[in-house]
Amino acid sequence: MKPENLIILTCPDWESVPISLLLLADPDEKRLEAYIKTGSCYIAKIEDTIIGVLVLKEINPTTLEIKNIAIDEPFQGYGFGSHLLNFASEVARDQGYKSLIIATGNSSIGQLKLYQRIGFEIFDIEMNYFTLEYQAPIYENGIQCKHKIFLRKDLNNN
Repeated sequence: MKPENLIILTCPDWESVPISLLLLADPDEKRLEAYIKTGSCYIAKIEDTIIGVLVLKEINPTTLEIKNIAIDEPFQGYGFGSHLLNFASEVARDQGYKSLIIATGNSSIGQLKLYQRIGFEIFDIEMNYFTLEYQAPIYENGIQCKHKIFLRKDLNNN
């Protein structure tokens, strides 16, 4: 499986959004519903199989946010996440945005590594976000997800 075989398409409508994939990145279905209808959704496919999803939302006239990005578990580790992140950067740049932001949890070690490798830099942390905003505790990599880490990519230099 190679990223070159990946096709990225705009979701034709919100009924076709792969909620099960979005839930991999954000386990709160009510939060998903709140932002998927106000953002732009893209699906990543290999042949006829949807393997990934990306939701982008404008924060302000200069900043676009990746609200959700997920690759189905059997397809992780092949570069598809990097491909989707680069696609998001291209979309943002083409639409005239100056920066692209993304947030993740303190326990998302693989995601933090990937985002920084792609050119994102940590710029803020919201302490105890996940313990205050989510009803059930979230654990990842043997670590409780407590804090929300914000990363930004400057699109003028990348």
